Amino acid sequence: MAKPRSPAEGCHCRNTDCVERPLRRLFEGLGSGVAACPCPFALVPLLLSGGLGAGFLFLPQRQANDIEAQFTPTWGPAKAERDFVRRHFPTNDSERFSAPRLPTEGAYAAFIAVAAEGYSVLAPAARRDVLRLDKAVRARGYGSLCARSGSGCASPNPLLPLLSGATAALENLTFPVNDGIFLGAALGGVQTGAGGRVLSARALKLVYYLREDGPTAAESRRWLESFQQDIPVKLAALNSTSIQVTYFTSLSRQQEFEGNTKSVIPLFSITYFLTITFSVVSCLRLSCIRNNVWLACCGVISAGLAVLSSFGLMLFCGVPFVVTVANAPFLILGVGVDDMFIMIASWEQSSRKKEKSDVKSRLAETYAEAALSVTITTLTDVLAFFIGTWTAFPSVRSFCLYTGTAFVFCYLYTMTFFGAIIVLNHKSEQENRHWLTCMPVRVDEDQAEKSCLYNACCIGSCSRQSSQPESEHPMIIFFKKYYGPFFTNKWIKLLVVLLYGAYLGGSIYGCTQIKEGIDLRNLASDDSYVIPYYDDDDKYFSAYGPRVMVVITESVDYWNETVHLGIENCTQNLEGISYVDKNLSESWLRVYTKLAKWGLINISNKTLFINNLPTLLKIVPSFEWDINKTQDEIEASRFFIQTVNVTSAVDEKNLLNQLRETAKQCSVPLMVYHPAFIYYDQYLVIVQNTIQNVVVAAGAMLVVSLLLIPNPLCCLWVTFAIASVIVGVAGFMTFWYVNLDSISMINLVICIGFSVDFSAHISYAFVTSGESSANKRAIEALSLLGYPVLQGAVSTILGVVVLAAAKAYIFRTFFKIMFLVILFGALHGLVFIPVFLTFFGNFGRSPRNTKSKKPEFRFRDDKDCP
Repeated sequence: MAKPRSPAEGCHCRNTDCVERPLRRLFEGLGSGVAACPCPFALVPLLLSGGLGAGFLFLPQRQANDIEAQFTPTWGPAKAERDFVRRHFPTNDSERFSAPRLPTEGAYAAFIAVAAEGYSVLAPAARRDVLRLDKAVRARGYGSLCARSGSGCASPNPLLPLLSGATAALENLTFPVNDGIFLGAALGGVQTGAGGRVLSARALKLVYYLREDGPTAAESRRWLESFQQDIPVKLAALNSTSIQVTYFTSLSRQQEFEGNTKSVIPLFSITYFLTITFSVVSCLRLSCIRNNVWLACCGVISAGLAVLSSFGLMLFCGVPFVVTVANAPFLILGVGVDDMFIMIASWEQSSRKKEKSDVKSRLAETYAEAALSVTITTLTDVLAFFIGTWTAFPSVRSFCLYTGTAFVFCYLYTMTFFGAIIVLNHKSEQENRHWLTCMPVRVDEDQAEKSCLYNACCIGSCSRQSSQPESEHPMIIFFKKYYGPFFTNKWIKLLVVLLYGAYLGGSIYGCTQIKEGIDLRNLASDDSYVIPYYDDDDKYFSAYGPRVMVVITESVDYWNETVHLGIENCTQNLEGISYVDKNLSESWLRVYTKLAKWGLINISNKTLFINNLPTLLKIVPSFEWDINKTQDEIEASRFFIQTVNVTSAVDEKNLLNQLRETAKQCSVPLMVYHPAFIYYDQYLVIVQNTIQNVVVAAGAMLVVSLLLIPNPLCCLWVTFAIASVIVGVAGFMTFWYVNLDSISMINLVICIGFSVDFSAHISYAFVTSGESSANKRAIEALSLLGYPVLQGAVSTILGVVVLAAAKAYIFRTFFKIMFLVILFGALHGLVFIPVFLTFFGNFGRSPRNTKSKKPEFRFRDDKDCP
């Protein structure tokens, strides 16, 4: 026991000790209670999990995988802009359909026909095959459901009527505008000559829009679903050698995304097999009595029960189940096994203390030492997840709620269920029972001459004695005799410092190269039919981007010369943006003003301006859809600008920011909108949300560390580890082609908790060591917790490694970042932090910590804190 302290020493109580010491006493009491009556602690979690697991009955109703709802900001400006457009510019798919004027993407089926290499899609053979394709679509009843403009179906491509004519009809075709019709979205891979005359084109896009208004909406959806099932057969029957066809529908993105969850379900069984195997092997001893097989298996079962309980509870509470939540069980399994290793390591340490031979004392000591360390890491993980719910992305919110709750259950079940299993397993060992048959193992005289292997399998040890004191695990010996002294060598320390400098430099450079936003193609699996369509669209049709609505949102005096000049200046400012082609704008007001300048009409006052609008609409009927006019007022109006060269996420972000900033500076109330802006809005908040969550979570981690780790300097080192690991993960994920989006944002939240896990275990062991020098304390910390930390790192990676084989970006991204988190977290916990602590570990160290060589007893006789 530690020596009693003097009254002067008794007054030297720090706030951190006063928080930690009552917790240690509480855990000692819990450990004694579990040891005294283990069966209820084992049975209650099983019954609770069974009851909460009934929540899975609500899973079909709770699934919420709508891409827009889950992966775009909840309060994104584009959603309010879309509502405004819907109210003021209602569509009529049955009579006056216009694709650029839709407030949404619409309901459609699309093809991209790409000519064979070296040929043009306008060549006779390719044209014939395109017409055959068009005929096949129309034969499926398209005419009865098509979006209509005038008396017929809206054309899937403005060039379609010309394809059936003579080649001469295409000889004078110009690009990107032909006879006033914009062809940028219809013809791709175009080579032009003088005057924009088309020489050849590699691709042609056909888009078949269907009606969405009234009762036909449901019929249109059924038509699209049937189309998706039949079209592969139709394309095979086409058997074209002149064109290669890819296809897509307005349902494709959502349906392919929802199919991702099914693809990952088979990986669960592989993960559990790998984790159980690793747990058994890493805990295994060559003994038929003390081989810890059941401890390892029950540790994995405990994590599984946590998943069952937490998911069931969330489903009972109505929390949406998003596809990203399917990542959580892989993570929770690894973390639960990590806690198991810490508990087993502490239990085996307590077995070597003569004065702690009875099970109640041993488990009390185990809980006092291990439970506090597990509490610190669990609390930081849970805080990180619940802080992660403060986000604009519902998918992140759901993931953090499910996973944070699972971590709570994982912690509770480790403290109860797994503790009870330790006691039951110990009783079996004390009674010399075989680990598999539970039958007593006896030593007969005729077994004296048997081999070591026979005795180990049938008696319990190589010797004839069936009850032997537990020896140190070989890996613990490795960390104590080889690993620790190696990294406390002064030259190795210097090498570690240089290695850290290289790591930090590479990480910072990577952070400067981060790309933002989720590519919608990544929501589908790798083998999905939509990927080739996206590839063709990017390759041949990316030169011309969204055709953006510019909406005047309030009633203004259009006839006033000053107002008119203000609108024109605003238009020109928008056209001056590098992403806008000013030659492709479409404005009813410009045409109206030209008519007045030509003397055809008079618009000098309000009455004349309003009354002469029918003249404009006779000349260009489509302008009627751009003017929201009451009897004598124009409540809102819009015109269009054409964007160009929007080929990357950076371009999308810059385009959106520049358009909105320019519109905000206009003298009249302007709004810019396109359906794609719903997804572009993520760029406005993703960095802000990520930084907010990281900073708040890091602050919370610092507070928790200060309260529970009795050394302020080491708390700062834990905070340093958080920042260092986050910078490393953010930087190196760029080198692994991972963007900063709502999916990787989830992992950066996880990163905060895990970076605490590894550093806190080692830091806590370091500051509680009774060794006299910093080097010796580092060696002792590594010998006590180096192997459990390594086990935890490997088990967590094993928990997610199968996701590397997933065909979906969401799951592969989860693996990539989790791999980086665990790799860098373990590197800090096992290399950087121990070395850095030897440099600064003596600062802020209380003399009383050196009083005893046994840190586990340092608070036993303290009475100065409540």
